[in-house]
Amino acid sequence: MVNNINLKIDQRGVAVLTLNRPEKHNAFDDRMIDELLQLIDEIENDKAIRVMVLRAAGKSFSAGADIDWMRRMADYDEEQNLADAMQLAQLMHRLNFLNKPVIALVQGASFGGGVGLIACCDIAIASSKAIFSLSEVRLGLIPSVISPYVIAAIGSRAARRYFLSGERFDAVRAMQIGLIHEVVDPDALDASLENCIDDLLLAGPKAQIAARDLIHRVDGRPIDETLIAETARCIAELRASDEGREGLNAFLEKRQPNWSKGED
Repeated sequence: MVNNINLKIDQRGVAVLTLNRPEKHNAFDDRMIDELLQLIDEIENDKAIRVMVLRAAGKSFSAGADIDWMRRMADYDEEQNLADAMQLAQLMHRLNFLNKPVIALVQGASFGGGVGLIACCDIAIASSKAIFSLSEVRLGLIPSVISPYVIAAIGSRAARRYFLSGERFDAVRAMQIGLIHEVVDPDALDASLENCIDDLLLAGPKAQIAARDLIHRVDGRPIDETLIAETARCIAELRASDEGREGLNAFLEKRQPNWSKGED
């Protein structure tokens, strides 16, 4: 039996999740979503893992919902459809708030829910050959459960075009609107990924997640006395933490901090 998803963890603590249904363009169904949720839980609870990479086998990153799954959903009643939608919503939420940095490596086409997966990752690197589409409206549907994450990535103005048109756009356009951070030649994808991983492994693990949480807490809020006090309290707590003290001492002593895999 071929696994829908492969998980490999290297000695650096880098976990690579590979979507492995290339014959189906890595489209996902309820079984694949459940498998992803289980593997994400494993990664969440493994303290030795520092970084997660989400990538895919074959020509496509992910075509979104599997056709056979959609056929089954067409016969579901509203309650069954709600249960299915909640499973996908849980996947997006768990990926978005994973307690490790997550990199999406996008080598090919990404449609619908596949775009949602990318938007939930902290960093997204794409091949110049990749294409994207939020194609739900062309099926008489909407990108509902992925919308909080996609809109956070591309903004409401771009969403108003691509949610409504369902049109395809290329990697350069995806970078312009904020879905992708970096576009590289196809043969440079792995090198770009390794550079990104190297940078992430230099940072304090707890500080990284605190930094992401800070973005969620600050984004869109007015800069008032409450927010000023809250941000001051955050940095004070981190400075007094074991990781904060180690990082500052390592800097002052011109040595590597204890979380780094490098040599002094």
